[in-house]
This record gives sequence, structure tokens and C-alpha cells, in this order.
Amino acid sequence: MAQLLTLSRAAHLIGVTRSVLQKRIAVGELMSFDGMVTTEDLMRLFPDVRLEDSGAFERSSKIREEAFGKRIRERVLPNQEVLAQRLVAQSEELEDVRRHLAHYHDLVEALRERIDVLAHASASEQLATLGEFLDQGLAGVLGSEEKTDTLAVMDDVLRVMAAHVTVKPSGHEFFVEGSETVLQAALRAGLAPSYGCGNGNCGLCKARIVAGQVRPVRHSDYPLSAGERAQGYALLCAHTAASDLVVEMLEARAPDDIPAQEVVAKVRSATPLAADIMLLHLQTPRSGRLRFLAGQGVTLSVTGSSANFRADYHLASCPCDDRNLLFHIRRDASDEFARRLFAGALRPTDPVSVFGPSGNFVLRNDSTNDLVFLACDTGFAPVKSLIEHAVAADVPGMLRLVWAATQTAGHYLENQCRAWADALETFSYATLSAADPAAAGVAAARRVLDEGEFSGRDFYVVGPGDFVAAACTALTAAGLPAAQLRFEVL
Repeated sequence: MAQLLTLSRAAHLIGVTRSVLQKRIAVGELMSFDGMVTTEDLMRLFPDVRLEDSGAFERSSKIREEAFGKRIRERVLPNQEVLAQRLVAQSEELEDVRRHLAHYHDLVEALRERIDVLAHASASEQLATLGEFLDQGLAGVLGSEEKTDTLAVMDDVLRVMAAHVTVKPSGHEFFVEGSETVLQAALRAGLAPSYGCGNGNCGLCKARIVAGQVRPVRHSDYPLSAGERAQGYALLCAHTAASDLVVEMLEARAPDDIPAQEVVAKVRSATPLAADIMLLHLQTPRSGRLRFLAGQGVTLSVTGSSANFRADYHLASCPCDDRNLLFHIRRDASDEFARRLFAGALRPTDPVSVFGPSGNFVLRNDSTNDLVFLACDTGFAPVKSLIEHAVAADVPGMLRLVWAATQTAGHYLENQCRAWADALETFSYATLSAADPAAAGVAAARRVLDEGEFSGRDFYVVGPGDFVAAACTALTAAGLPAAQLRFEVL
């Protein structure tokens, strides 16, 4: 019998994004019942899914492992206590099924006995025929070789491996995998929950568990009051989901919802991406992570006996990995921080103060439009952050990137774009070169103007001032509404 699944769970099983399923529903290829789909319809649309084949999860895993800078991320079973608790829940469901089957069996046996009595009493040929019919029917049920509902079986396995979480009041959904905390899972899914240390000390991540059960997996020093415990509050950074959950928690929806922070990070590495572009990787301490929204920037500062220098840069990393902060820094003789970075003045483990976040170049809240990004040179850095966040948050729209370069080797991470295009059905990109930023802006705008209407598309433009001015002028002159345009000058 076909089983109903939420879009979130169905997408997780098949290995696609919710937006892919939503588009299949929109064109009539997949039926939806109050936001749910059947396993039968999914198997018809995705016939290659097999229980024994881990390929159903490979595409989403590839994005999360490669695109987010997490080169190795283990998918492990929950710890022994959590696994046991989830298995108990599954066992209770199976026991319910067994009880129902036992009742049906008793009913059939009682009916069989009654027929035997009636048959002996009346010698009715009809009753004998009826008894034979019941025997054959029962044998048919018990000996049935009906095809297994693969997705239903996979869903049963998924319920043990990963707990489903629904957030109130936003309605956002995500999965807690293995023994990760609820906070870790929320960040990995592109959400912006309230939190501070992430280490069980500050209490900023406390949230009310409306339904389901959590279990502590980390030590915490923050004391919840008796009243909070009675109301079902728990620290999301210290607990994992022992069952499917409904959680009431605060989420940042705009830059003003993120507090100003100062974090002392350490240099993890400085790696050339091109002759004149350096990838700076900073790592924050476990007890002092940086909260930010994709597309925002920070101020980096180095203070010491020999020199003091600071500069503003946009983050090139996803908020889902709040400890590993990435920056694409161009060689610039007028930028003291960049000059010293290229001179080798910053070495692994050197401290760098991070102030921020700042800026409003973030995705529109709850927009269902397709997203079009126009970037020039290192404007790709904040766009990379936005795209990775969009993938993690499973935004419903298609993702389109036009990356313009004004210098040799300007598309310094085109391999990353190719990886996204290979792994995501919703992402596409184009590159172009121009003599200067203004010409690049005109060319980038012309490229997207040739590709379709403005309706249903939000535009994000970032790069040098001349690029942004030229691109925005061309787009607005062609009729793009101001509400669908966001821009940032580097």
C-alpha cells in the first residue's frame, strides 16, 4: 500500500531538493495531497531508487562535503542510547501492526469455525464453497509476493538514522543525523537559530520542545530553571533528537537580528587561488563562533608589537559552518591587510580579530522566486556564500550565476561552479570576460536580459562600483522592479 510522505522527507529519501519536487508538482508530473506525496508516485517518477543503493543520498552529500568546505564529514549512527530510543519507537509501531494482524487472524479463525459448524449442520454446498474461498484468500494473503514499497522501507530506516524536526512558528524543517546536536543540524540545514557559544554555557540556544523527545549528548553548564524544564525547554547545542520533534525557537530573519560580535580567530591557512587572489581560512574557537547571514561581511584586524592593520571583507563561506571563515582577498598595494597577507606576514595559528557581521546583502526572506547572481571578480566571494546557503536551506527557486572577470584568471574558482552544476539540478552558470568593470556590468546584464523575463526572478549584483552601477542601470532601464534587485559594492 502506498505511503504518504512530506516533501521534505521525500526529497531526503530520493536525494533531490524540495524545489525539484515542487516543480514536478507544478507541471503535473507529481500529485500532491495537502503538501504530501505518495511513495507509489515517487517510485514512478524516480524508478531507479533502490534500498541497497546509497546513491539516493550521494548528490546532497557531495554538495555538503565539497561546497561547504567540509572535506570530510562522517555520517554515523546515533549513539547507543539515542539509537535504542528510536528503535523503541519503531518497535511500538510494529507492535501495533502485529496486534491488528492478530485480531484479523482471530476473526478469520472464528469465522472458519462458524462456517464448519454451519456446513456440518446444513451440508450446504454454498457454505462449503465459501469456506474454500476463505482458505484460498488467507493463503493468498500469507503467501503474497507483492512488490515491496522500497521508499516506505527506506523511510523506516531513515526514521532510525535521522530524526525529522519541524520548527515553530516558521514551519521550517530539517533532519538531525547521527549523534549531531539539534543546533548543528539546524545550521547545516541553512537555518539561523539563536545561539551564542554553541558549547552549553550561554543559554542563548534554549528552545521549547513542543513534541517529541531529546537526549543530552554534550555537557552543559547553563542551568535551566525548574519552570523552564517543566515547560519543555532544552539547550539545542547540548541535545540530539531521540525522536521526531516539533521545536519552538527563535530564528534570525534579517541582519538586525544578528548581534554585533568580536571573535578572536586563528589563521588556519592562506592558499593562492590565482596569482593575485588568496584564500584566507580562519577558524574560530569552539566556544566563540561567529553568527552571520550569508552575503554579509566583517572587519579583520591584526594587532601586535610590530604592526596594526585591518580591512573589511565579505565572507565566502556558508553560515552552516560557523567555525570555518573563508575570504577571497585580492592583491592590492593600497590595502595594508592584503599587502601583508601576500607578503607572508600571516602564518598558521596567528590570531586575527573578527568584528561583525555587517551589511544587508542577504537573501530576501521567504521569497519563492528564482535567484540570479551577477558577480565581478572577487564579487564571487559573497555570491558563493549566498549560493551555499541557498543549497543548505533548500530554497525553492532555480539558481543562476553570471560571473564576469576583468583580469587574467579572474574565474579563479570555476571548478567550484562546475561541481555545483554537476551536483544540482537547480544551478546553472555562465562566465564572461571584459576589459573593465563597467563593460563587464553591461555584458552581464545583457546576458540575463537575453535569457528571459523579470517575472519570478530576484537579482543580486555585487562587484566593483562601476560594475554594479552599469549592471543595475541596465536592469532597471529594462524594467526590473526595485523590490527584485539587491546590490553590493566591494
